[in-house]
Amino acid sequence: MTQATMAHGAQADTTAYNTGVIKSFVVAAMFWGVVGFLAGDFIAWQLAFPFLNLDLEWTTFGRMRPVHTSAVIFAFGGNILIGTSLYIVQRTCRSALWGGNGTGYTIFWGYQVFIVMAALSYVLGYSQGQEYAEPEWWIDLFLTVIWVIYLATFVGTLVNRKENHIYVANWFLLAFIITVAMLHLGNNISVPTALFGGGLMKSYPLFAGVQNAMVQWWYGHNAVGFFLTAGFLGMMYYFIPKRANRPVYSYRLSIVHFWALIFLYIWAGPHHLHYTALPDWTQTLGMTFSVMLWMPSWGGMINGIMTLSGAWEKLRTDPVMRFLVSSVAFYGMSTFEGPMMSIKAVNSLSHYTDWTVGHVHSGALGWVAFVSFGSMYYLIPVLWQRKSLYSMRLVSYHFWIATIGIVLYITAMWISGIMQGLMWRAYDELGFLQYSFIETVEAMHPYYVIRATGGALFVLGGLIMAYNMYRTIKGDIREEQPFESPEAYPAGARR
Repeated sequence: MTQATMAHGAQADTTAYNTGVIKSFVVAAMFWGVVGFLAGDFIAWQLAFPFLNLDLEWTTFGRMRPVHTSAVIFAFGGNILIGTSLYIVQRTCRSALWGGNGTGYTIFWGYQVFIVMAALSYVLGYSQGQEYAEPEWWIDLFLTVIWVIYLATFVGTLVNRKENHIYVANWFLLAFIITVAMLHLGNNISVPTALFGGGLMKSYPLFAGVQNAMVQWWYGHNAVGFFLTAGFLGMMYYFIPKRANRPVYSYRLSIVHFWALIFLYIWAGPHHLHYTALPDWTQTLGMTFSVMLWMPSWGGMINGIMTLSGAWEKLRTDPVMRFLVSSVAFYGMSTFEGPMMSIKAVNSLSHYTDWTVGHVHSGALGWVAFVSFGSMYYLIPVLWQRKSLYSMRLVSYHFWIATIGIVLYITAMWISGIMQGLMWRAYDELGFLQYSFIETVEAMHPYYVIRATGGALFVLGGLIMAYNMYRTIKGDIREEQPFESPEAYPAGARR
């Protein structure tokens, strides 16, 4: 099988694959996705209407925010990443999972236990209290064991491959697995107060002050770079060619994209700490590498979009393809905005404002969630051996509802964030601050309502997908075309 055509299966394959565990990961991703989306929209309404914090300590914003971020990143994103990586590595290597269902289900159930333990630690108030709130040290160790089994399974499958070539999607996925392991261990070095008794639930970070902040953003930005970017790029390089039934636009560009991204991303973290006690040279280093990241990122975007060369009509007729390609467009937008915001002059306005929130969610919802949705819509009929999804029209509804939700969300945060930055730096003729902090908070209210409304639309899209997935697994099917398709309407009929 040639390099360029491997992604869309140029030869027959009779290998017996382990698909049961992949099904479990897809179902778990859908479940945790809905939970995470609901938690995120709930805390968005809490910001708009603080009385929703109620008097319950377990549902306050401070405890629900890490539940939301962990649920959408590590529960939804993690499950679909692990599931699709184990699917991709089997297909592109023409080899069943190393260790078979034994290691596969150990990873699956171990990861679900980790998710539940982490969520409980947040809700009950036990965490290390860092910006990227982490569960306690013994939960970190538990995840480390599961992750090592995951790495061994992935690498073992690569070693046992029947294809000489390692397809580029596996390069990105392996980089994601190895680097996330390094980040996890480095960031979570902590000292427990005791190994047994009450000390089990309390520990302190090894680093303090500005060193702790630097470790946090080395971890935080590279969690974005390797968990939310490299892993999902692996999905992009497999599922877009598969769905389009086209070879990757440029295999050479994909290799350049890989090495440039892997080298540059690891240096970008300090741009989160401009105008702090961090040494100025470190801030400048982070800014410089962030700006350089724009080039390989857009190389990957161009490669993904141009894979549709000769198959552009699929965007009009296939809503699953629309999810996948729109995700790459959002990836391109986010990877331009991020380097721009890392420039010190821009960062002086944007930092600590809702502009950052809008930027993060344009990537998280538009790139990560959309490429996940597209991949899942592709996988569900394949895994459960169905003719097609239950309803392609529901896929179209999901796409448009979710897209409108994202646009409402990020535009509200862009406007409110820039307004925040300008209000915070406004001075009167006497040189005093023109606005008090509470005045800036009051000005945010309408934008918080718009943001929460956009989030509610995104949740609605997730629920539509969950229903479509349930009916597909059940074996139901509606013989219909997406409502955008010309075949859905008789000649001359009004839409």
